[in-house]
Amino acid sequence: MGTEPQRTNDRYDKTSPWPIVVVLGLVLSELGILFNVYAASIVGLVLFVASVSGIVNEAGYVVSPWRLLVSLGAALVVLGLLVVSLRVDGGFSASVGAAAAADSVLQRGLTIAAAGGIVSVSGIVVPRVVTR
Repeated sequence: MGTEPQRTNDRYDKTSPWPIVVVLGLVLSELGILFNVYAASIVGLVLFVASVSGIVNEAGYVVSPWRLLVSLGAALVVLGLLVVSLRVDGGFSASVGAAAAADSVLQRGLTIAAAGGIVSVSGIVVPRVVTR
């Protein structure tokens, strides 16, 4: 009388491209951070964070993926700057420039912070440009 349970062949499950993008982002970011290749690590982190935001949006846990994207980007900035602050003593601007050339951990922290900044700015700018 009420609703009958659906049979397995009556349901159409949709597949999502996000898991492939998550894996690609993780691999690129880890290889880039491990071997200190800036472009690969930034692209990988951007792909990873954007795909996590897309997965969470697709699952229906958030109304819009953009706020989550900005939040995850801010978390990367904080994490990257935390690494930088642990490696630099004293003044920020003068010490970072001199130490970054010799310290690969400091370079990795700056890369993570840069990727987070790119993600956060993209999460703010892209929705405003798209809605115009």
